[in-house]
Amino acid sequence: HLDKEGRKEGSEGGREGGRVVKVESGEDSLDRLLPGSPITAPRRKSTSQTKTEPPLLRTGTRTIYTAGRPPWYDEHGAQSKEAFVIGLCGGSASGKTTVANKIIEALDVPWVVLLSMDSFYKVLTPEEQTLATSNDYNFDHPGAFDFELLVATVKRLKQGKSVKIPVYDFNTHGRQKDWKTVYGASVVIFEGIMSFADKELLELLDMKIFVDTDSDIRLVRRLRRDITERGRDIEGVIKQYNKFVKPAFEQYIEPYIRLADIVVPRGGGNMVAIDLIVQHVHKQMEEVSEAVLASAQQTQPLPQTLSVLEGTPQVKGLHTIIRNQETSRDEFIFYSKRLMRLLIEHALTFLPSQPCTVQTPQGQEYDGKRSFSGKGITGVSILRAGETMEPALRAVCKDVRIGKILIQTNLDSGEPELHYLRLPKDISEDHVILMDSTVSTGAAAMMAVRVLLDHEVQEENIALVSLLMAELGVHSVAYAFPKVKIITTAVDKSVDDFLQVIPGIGDFGDRYFGTDGGSSGWSDNEEQERPKQQT
Repeated sequence: HLDKEGRKEGSEGGREGGRVVKVESGEDSLDRLLPGSPITAPRRKSTSQTKTEPPLLRTGTRTIYTAGRPPWYDEHGAQSKEAFVIGLCGGSASGKTTVANKIIEALDVPWVVLLSMDSFYKVLTPEEQTLATSNDYNFDHPGAFDFELLVATVKRLKQGKSVKIPVYDFNTHGRQKDWKTVYGASVVIFEGIMSFADKELLELLDMKIFVDTDSDIRLVRRLRRDITERGRDIEGVIKQYNKFVKPAFEQYIEPYIRLADIVVPRGGGNMVAIDLIVQHVHKQMEEVSEAVLASAQQTQPLPQTLSVLEGTPQVKGLHTIIRNQETSRDEFIFYSKRLMRLLIEHALTFLPSQPCTVQTPQGQEYDGKRSFSGKGITGVSILRAGETMEPALRAVCKDVRIGKILIQTNLDSGEPELHYLRLPKDISEDHVILMDSTVSTGAAAMMAVRVLLDHEVQEENIALVSLLMAELGVHSVAYAFPKVKIITTAVDKSVDDFLQVIPGIGDFGDRYFGTDGGSSGWSDNEEQERPKQQT
């Protein structure tokens, strides 16, 4: 059976048949199981290709990103609320994936993590590899799963942190070299045949759902799949079901129904049950507005982490030109670049340096300073307008590395969303210059900082660099991340109803790139975090 995304449903249902033996598991792995959990391994079949989760689902009203995103923070800079974790358990071909997708669509929240237990099979030993190749390894015994990694992963997701998910290849019976990076979200949905098998994992679940589909329906789904997709005869499919699949369900899966908060009969076809689930989840979730975070500190003086470029006649003159609505695009670009160069040079003065003595051509010693020259520095631009600052950084910082983050505004919710990310793999030890053209509310900047923190960049090693900021955005960023350095050429007092900086500079991206603000779908800087007309 294929669900709406074209994936094979059910963990065990996606594997080839064959003779299997018990998995030999020590007490250390079995003592994690719930009391009364059966530990006698049934004979089962081998595996085929693993299923993979799509990065997004599309509904009638919004696009839902199943790779998650960093959640908002409260006035203390901490996560406002842990992610709501839903556990889905059920037999092979019961419709767990279909139920998960329908819950996601009905929840209508933009950021959800969809996690499959198939990703957490243990790495097999050479002996176990041999058994798996001959279809003699039992992949449905609890000892076949890496519960330690699974629990650690769900814990981090619940805390809103990023995780790396292994990609298990059922053809080679091993993990692929490249793991998937997934970010925390408002809701985490975890599904698998053994979702309720581990005591510590069970404690992390805020809601436990058992998908209970009639055994005849599950058998029909298996018959349809194995006959049409795998070329088997009906007698062989029924024999395999009676010998392996049915005993596995009765011994390992069905007993967990007593642990469920909600039982969903008939799987994805039971919309009444799904609606009740969605109503409960909505009651548990709290929407946190970035405006509330910002307003908490607006009456306070500007933070000490803020550094504003000295307002020399040159700087004031450059601002006069680029703020003037009559300035042509060519002049706007030219004088913006001059201001960016001054800003980047100012930002580099905050990088650490150390004393250094050199010999001059006259053979004399000179006591100077040695600072960073590119090594250990990464520039990260918030696309698209932040990209305009990259040439200035490259001009004054030799061999600097560049990363990119794309954040766009959801036209329905008005919230900024993370769409694209490319960072150096070893960025965690670097000093990072985070570049955006303007910052008004600070929402996109906070999301970008959170992404860097999720990649283990130290907060004190991050400098947010922007041509123009509103006091609102300065307070928001500084209050959420008090160790981040905030560097700009000017701070304006307020924002208007459209979240534009006042008196401001206009839509920097549109003025720089010559695009029409009414047709641009980008949210490259904070000024664009307002509803726009789609074309």
